[in-house]
Amino acid sequence: MALDSIPMFAVLKSKMNWHQQRQTLLAQNVANADTPGYKGRDLAAFKVEQASGRGQILPPIGMARTSSAHIQGSVMADARSNFGSDNGGGWEITPEGNGVVLEEQMIKVTGNAYDYQVASTLYSRSLGILKTAIRGRS
Repeated sequence: MALDSIPMFAVLKSKMNWHQQRQTLLAQNVANADTPGYKGRDLAAFKVEQASGRGQILPPIGMARTSSAHIQGSVMADARSNFGSDNGGGWEITPEGNGVVLEEQMIKVTGNAYDYQVASTLYSRSLGILKTAIRGRS
């Protein structure tokens, strides 16, 4: 059985590949920070729905009411809808038409590196759990 057939591993692998491609684009932006007319580029946000190949993720989970004395809970709205995307409207464009701001790019590079590290840690820890399950108790 290939690890890619397990949905969690397939999504984590896709996420790490996305971060690698994004790092390449961000490095090109930094390298062209002084190039007249250069516009910075970035990848579209990573979507689990597209990476998993299923087209959907699990529906939101609500609280179970097991007794009439319990307070009735409700399903929370999709948390992703509470966060908008920042198009970087606060950064300047130089008189030469260059839209790359090094501070903005370094913030993105740092965040991207951190997110890649999180995904790779999850991947390696999941492999460790899978190995333990296969070997059994020692």
